[in-house]
Amino acid sequence: MFDRLKRSFRLAGASAQVLRQDNHLMLFPILSGVALLLVIAAFALPLFGLGSIDGIGKGGLYSAAFLFYVVQYFVIFYFNAALVGAAMIRLDGGSPTLGDGLQIANSRFGAILGYAVISATVGVILRAIQERVGFIGRLIAGLLGAGWAVATFLVVPVIVTSERGATGAISESTALLKRTWGENVAGQVGMSAAFGLLYFAIVAAVVLLALLLATTGAAPALYLVLAVVAVLAFFGCMLVHATLTGIYSAVLYRYAAGGSDAPGFDRSVLESAFHPKR
Repeated sequence: MFDRLKRSFRLAGASAQVLRQDNHLMLFPILSGVALLLVIAAFALPLFGLGSIDGIGKGGLYSAAFLFYVVQYFVIFYFNAALVGAAMIRLDGGSPTLGDGLQIANSRFGAILGYAVISATVGVILRAIQERVGFIGRLIAGLLGAGWAVATFLVVPVIVTSERGATGAISESTALLKRTWGENVAGQVGMSAAFGLLYFAIVAAVVLLALLLATTGAAPALYLVLAVVAVLAFFGCMLVHATLTGIYSAVLYRYAAGGSDAPGFDRSVLESAFHPKR
């Protein structure tokens, strides 16, 4: 466990070297977050206007959920493709702009939409399993969801760098993972664990400061300031985490596909990020 956490910090630090060269890459997750909020509002407001979802029926509910998943996944994959595309330009020695990333995503619009439809289908199926089989269903859905996440880890980089459609990109992603590192993706878990520690540190610091303010009889305004700072720190970590994950996937795809090493990455670190299947 300690070794995995150690590797996750090394990978995060190596990814940060690329991010420091182009910190405007964080604009892509910001745009994605704003777009997702608009999507949620677009679907939620009509439901509130209906007053109740009882009259929609089971079929209508699943149809609405499927449509929501499609739009949601498309937004996520679109801006992730833009981020990965921009990261690929940087890894090739270029200086990517926001427009460069969006142009790359636009050029792969059809493949991104197809991947969103497939992912939405998987999401609705997993949701149905959860609802119909209870605790066992949630366990099964969780395992299937984890397997899907592993199999599709490199789909966006494949879409960005090739002319493959959605199904071809999923197949290529699975083949690359199996051939190079197997199915035990320690890198993803490690990076999530590293940022998990940061999130925990933020929460712990906020709790301690709140207790300190309580003992000193601080004014209510200070609690408001603490809350604002905590929210900004939390979302700042989420932003960096999302950006680093996109850069990480781009570099791992480059390595998996047999490309040259990327600036800022130690080849031995990349090799040890994934344990071969035994």
